[in-house]
Amino acid sequence: MTRNSLIAGLGAIAAMLVVNPVAQAGQRGEQDAARRAMLDGHTMPFSLIKRRVDAAMGGATYLGAEFNPSSNHYRLKYVKDGKVVWVDADGRTGDITGWAR
Repeated sequence: MTRNSLIAGLGAIAAMLVVNPVAQAGQRGEQDAARRAMLDGHTMPFSLIKRRVDAAMGGATYLGAEFNPSSNHYRLKYVKDGKVVWVDADGRTGDITGWAR
């Protein structure tokens, strides 16, 4: 029984080592694309966009964001009143373009 637990534990660790770099690589590519868009003048700095959306969300808890380089739009994720709220923002202007629950 102990040997089986050890093998299962090692297998779980090996799976995490294989999956985690792939997820981080995808996130890193998205961050690089957002930075390039900002440096090229296609989007505002994310900190300004987030500040504008935070003000509109009235105390909701920020969870994270995604960037779509083809449209230069951000999707910010919040929790408000126990519900997840996605807020779409135009990366060029910082204006909120949509909401989804």
